Amino acid sequence: MPKVHLIPFQIEAIAENTFEVPPGIKMIRARSVWREGFKGENIVVAVIDTGCEQGHMDLAGQIIGGYNFTDDFNGDPANFADNNGHGTHVCGTVAAAENGDGVVGVAPKARLLVLKVLTGAGEGTTENIASAVNYAVRWTGPNGEKVRVISMSLGGPDDDLALHSAISNAVQNNIMVVCASGNEGDGDSETNEYSFPAAYPEVVAVGSVNPVKRISSFSNSNGEVDLVAPGEHVVSTYPGNQYAALSGTSMAAPHVSGAVALLTDKFESMRGSRLSEPEIFKELLNNTVSLGYPKTLEGNGLLNLNNKKLEKLKKLIKMLG
Repeated sequence: MPKVHLIPFQIEAIAENTFEVPPGIKMIRARSVWREGFKGENIVVAVIDTGCEQGHMDLAGQIIGGYNFTDDFNGDPANFADNNGHGTHVCGTVAAAENGDGVVGVAPKARLLVLKVLTGAGEGTTENIASAVNYAVRWTGPNGEKVRVISMSLGGPDDDLALHSAISNAVQNNIMVVCASGNEGDGDSETNEYSFPAAYPEVVAVGSVNPVKRISSFSNSNGEVDLVAPGEHVVSTYPGNQYAALSGTSMAAPHVSGAVALLTDKFESMRGSRLSEPEIFKELLNNTVSLGYPKTLEGNGLLNLNNKKLEKLKKLIKMLG
């Protein structure tokens, strides 16, 4: 059975308290969408990872449900606690609450469906991940909510038919699947490094940039990279009611997952109807800015939710129309 693991990540620092809008949230200009009145309200993001610390003060009110697909905690399906740290960090970047304490996520009013597929050692199987993706598609919340985004910061070298099929089915059900591109990069745009499921064409594959907007040396390059987001020294929630700065494409992907929640909230509220997955993907790419790197490294560019050029273009088209 093919194995999947956490995309390697580096722990830079751990702290017991902090109060800040993390630098990565500022870099992608998430606050510009908040100021418009959109914070991802009731958009459900399924985080498929190592679980989540449910009692963390920045996350306790954000979790709408969860399921444990691993043998951890005696295989209790109701216990999706995080015995690694990675999943809690990812969840915080997506949707940590705006509560005047700790950190705030990209989409602070989004809801989290926590699906634990990786053990405390960061290991899992493609079978369990496919099961979690299928679970996310079937899941319905207490008020009829449905999953709109799946976030996966995991990967492996094997192309697995069942996992690919599950992801294709999710996308056909208008769920955007966001994946970390992988950390096997060598800094050469002409060499390809692939990690599955990010290498599947149906997913949104996310590479990493550092705090000065340079492509991270570890970020995979290939023709499937769609965009890049902050992935170094990313501050977010961590088990023990703590906070940590971590690095890796694992940290870049949840910035995009949260951004998809914001854009879904914004454009569906404005339009008054549900957007399809291709429509949301188009809006996501409209909110990117090229950094001047080859497309194999940056895809369509850096996530930027305050794309003034796009707004000016829309106004010009409206005036001319």
